[in-house]
This record gives sequence, structure tokens and C-alpha cells, in this order.
Amino acid sequence: MTQLLPHFAVIGLGANLGDARQTLQEALQSLENHADTAAWQVSPFYRSAPIGSDEAQPDYINGVAVFRTRLAPEALMHWLLETERQFGRNRSQDIARNSPRTLDLDLLLYDQVAMDTPLLVLPHPRLHQRAFVLRPLLDVLPDCHAPGLGALNYYLPLVTDQAIEQID
Repeated sequence: MTQLLPHFAVIGLGANLGDARQTLQEALQSLENHADTAAWQVSPFYRSAPIGSDEAQPDYINGVAVFRTRLAPEALMHWLLETERQFGRNRSQDIARNSPRTLDLDLLLYDQVAMDTPLLVLPHPRLHQRAFVLRPLLDVLPDCHAPGLGALNYYLPLVTDQAIEQID
């Protein structure tokens, strides 16, 4: 089936409420069950401290999944938002950026597309600034390049102040 799916997408996964690891595994299964998507590679999971929040909250569990898809970028983003809702996330109730969440699904890359719409910015605007994105992404795609950013392995040494720990 993967050969029939023409587009390449990288999805960031994160959660820090409830059984975060189990939620990520179930979310991956849900995404793989979509007729127009198929997981190609999934990174190990990592534990990381929340970034950019003054609020005390649990550590995050993060990972990256590389998918093949027939969906256009915005249609894929809508599917990711719907999957978040199925797992109890309501983005309209996220009071502050970087608030705790049951599930966070970000479309990080889609082919070599660069776009900026009200729904979606590609590549994800902070992917090169986050160790919890770069480390798992580079685990599965060590030579990954992003439009406007170039080789992503260049950025990993710039985020060494962000502690992350591989958990599996």
C-alpha cells in the first residue's frame, strides 16, 4: 500500500496528560488505520520537560512518525486535528500556548512544500528549535532537509540545552 501513496509527511507526536505513551501508541494506530495514510517509520519515544510554560506540568512523551499519504497538506492537518479531538484534546480550550495536553499532533514536513495559511505553516515554524522534535526526527531520517532550513542535523547542536531522554 505504501508505494501507492504519493506524498511524504512527517508528524510530531506529543502528550503529557494521562498515560502519554499509551496515547501516542493508540494515536499512531488510529492514523495508520486511515485509508489514505500509512506509517513508514516511527521514532523511539523521548521524555522531555515542557518548554515555554510557566505552569507546572508533567514531562512530555514525544516522537516522530514518517507517513506516506494521498491527503493534501491541509486535509492531512484536518485529520490530525480530528484525531486529537478523538483523544480528548480541544484546542479551543488550550488557554495558553504550550499548555498540558492529552495529545498533540503537528504536521512538521510535507514533501518539500513550504506554505503559510491560517490552518498550516510548513515546514513547522519551530521544528528546528526543539530537541524533542529534532532528535526523534533525525533518528528516522538522519539526512532530512527542510525547505528554507536546509539540513536539519545542523540545528541539533543548537538545542543541547533542552534535556531529552530516550525511553524506548
